[in-house]
Amino acid sequence: MSLTVGEIVEGTVTGITNFGAFVELPDGRTGLVHISEVADDYVENVRDYVQMNDKVRVKILSFDEPGNKIRLSIRQAQPGWDPSRSKRGRGGRDRRGSGSFEDMLQKFIKDSERKQAELRKSAGGRRGRGGR
Repeated sequence: MSLTVGEIVEGTVTGITNFGAFVELPDGRTGLVHISEVADDYVENVRDYVQMNDKVRVKILSFDEPGNKIRLSIRQAQPGWDPSRSKRGRGGRDRRGSGSFEDMLQKFIKDSERKQAELRKSAGGRRGRGGR
């Protein structure tokens, strides 16, 4: 099977890292979906969007034959994806926000509570040691 740049195909997620996901294409080759190409929103954790063995639609962005690297995009393979309406600006972060103010506030509160719990846990292990 011959694949071409710009083509949209279905592949299988074969690996997930903190910088993206590896996807096996129909011809057996594997390409990388960089974290910036996973979704139109800001992606902090790739695992929030894809899991191992997921079937995903990907757009082939480029082939680097000498290095045998294939660049892929999940976000550009979405039906109706329009680059002029993409929420992301330069730097990859969502410039309009992701969701309502209430959604963002709830996420902030949840993240803050998690971080406070981690700090309390780490501080608890240091109590009672050494003298002042």
